[in-house]
This record gives sequence, C-alpha cells and structure tokens, in this order.
Amino acid sequence: MVSYHPSMTDAPASHPYHHGDLRRALIEAAVASITESGPDGVSLRDLARRVGVSHAAPAHHFGDKAGLLTAVAAEGYVRFAARLSAAYRYGSLLDVGVAYVRFAIDERPYFEVMFRPDLYHRDDPAVAAPLHEVDEIVFGAVRTMLGTATPERVQVAGMSAWALVHGLATLIIGGNLPASVTADPEALTRAVGAAVFAGGRRIEPA
Repeated sequence: MVSYHPSMTDAPASHPYHHGDLRRALIEAAVASITESGPDGVSLRDLARRVGVSHAAPAHHFGDKAGLLTAVAAEGYVRFAARLSAAYRYGSLLDVGVAYVRFAIDERPYFEVMFRPDLYHRDDPAVAAPLHEVDEIVFGAVRTMLGTATPERVQVAGMSAWALVHGLATLIIGGNLPASVTADPEALTRAVGAAVFAGGRRIEPA
C-alpha cells in the first residue's frame, strides 16, 4: 500500500487539505455514503469531493473501490468481534445472537459491506483475523451449548445459528417485517432463538 503525502497539487484550491488523517476521513465518508445509498453507490470520486481533496487522492491509500471497501469491512469485523465477544463473556449463544442482530441494526453500513465478499478482498489479513475471531466466538458458544457433541454436529449447529440470526437481521434492516414485530429487536431475537435453540441452554447430542 502506498502512503499518501498531501501536496499543493493534491488539494483543489477551493477545498484546501485540512485533514490530519486522510485515510480515516475517507473511511468515514465511505460509511456515510453507504448509509445514504448502499455499498454499490460508493464512488472514490464522490468520496474525494466529500472530504475535499483531489479525485486521485483516495487511490493513494486504497488503490480502488475494492481496496476502500476492504478497509470498511475490516473495521466492521473488528467492531463485530468486540460486540460478540462482550456478549459471550457474560451470556450464552442466545446473547451472542442478540448482539449479532443489534450490530446489524446499529452498524448497518458496515454490516452491508461485511457480507458482500464480491465487493472487497476477503482474504486480506486485516479482514481475515477478526473474521476468524468471530467464527471462534460463534462456534465456541455452540460447542458450549451442545456439550459433548461431534465436530460435525457443532459445525451444522453453528451454521444453523448463523443462518437464523443473519436471516433475522437481514429481514429487520430490510424492512421486511412489520414494525410492530421489530419494535423490540432484542425481544424478537430472544423469542425466535428460544424457539429454535431452547434459549441457548445446553442440549445433549442425540
């Protein structure tokens, strides 16, 4: 990655460069853009305009749009891992599920990028490390719930739990459920999770 060093030619005269951290400013501008029009609407030229630098400046940090969204996804997964870790430290698999859905609602711009690997470089180490941490939290919670289960059953149960909370989160943020149902997303997640996973309590393998 090439470091960006602002110069007199990098900043348009009408928008002089005042940012102490251009990389940070561009990521924040990308998150704002995603909030407004989704990840597909992100444009490096538009971000440069928002931040007040030349249209070439973002390329110095990220190379292209995929590089920028990789940085957004990486930051999202770091936040996501922290949220899930805190939930699991003091709770059960169901609490992790609640944290998952809450993250999707509270951090929607990040969430909408993180699960679109077609938009960024998922094998980037900055993404892979926190993503691995997320997997460890989710499947660790599943192993605790199942007790002495085979690795195969843990894997299937983990994917089932992921599909459940991810599907619920997507339905909520997409406006596909009645407002009366989604008014309390935590209660909804707990009710759905309890119905499917017995409230996250330990289940002995068959």
